[in-house]
Amino acid sequence: MRELTDPTCTAAPGQTVMQRPLRVTVFCGSSPGQDPAFGRAARTVGALLAAAGAELVYGGARIGLMGALADAALAAGGEVTGVIPRSLNRPDIVHPALTRLEVVADMATRKAVMRDLADAFLILPGGLGALEELAEMWSGAQLALNHTPIAVANIGGFFDPLLHFLASAQQAGFLSATDRDLITVDTDIARLTTTVLNQLTTAEMTSW
Repeated sequence: MRELTDPTCTAAPGQTVMQRPLRVTVFCGSSPGQDPAFGRAARTVGALLAAAGAELVYGGARIGLMGALADAALAAGGEVTGVIPRSLNRPDIVHPALTRLEVVADMATRKAVMRDLADAFLILPGGLGALEELAEMWSGAQLALNHTPIAVANIGGFFDPLLHFLASAQQAGFLSATDRDLITVDTDIARLTTTVLNQLTTAEMTSW
């Protein structure tokens, strides 16, 4: 059951419309990875989003980078919404202390819900899931199906091989410079997160 604020709600005469917090959907690994910098980056993102009053939307797990991300946001007083497929809604996987939890039918629905909730996407290191999610959000932006900012945290050069592939794809004529510029890449997680938040707070929000 969705407990999220309806963005289309209107106030009665004389009342103030309560705008919901900005929502940043973060995709990252359900494993911690071997480099401690990955965990530090996840915790930095969670803390910065909470400090800015932005709501974290993520995959709902208590494990790996996902758990570190959610723990940091919650510890800093932030709101955290988890979206998890029914097959993974188990005590050993799902985070027990989220602000909100959406249990959905399957992985495809999970991605769709996380996409629809997002004012921005931030991708941290991860495996096939994070790669798939980045590719889907990016291809959607390429086709103008969404206009949501996409940021990639290249912690410790983790995404360098992907960036080399994309440069090759551009050189071979399969990717335009305009399409490449649909994502923002930075090795500094604090700077990247701040950039995303600044983009959102200074942009005119056309729908709530």
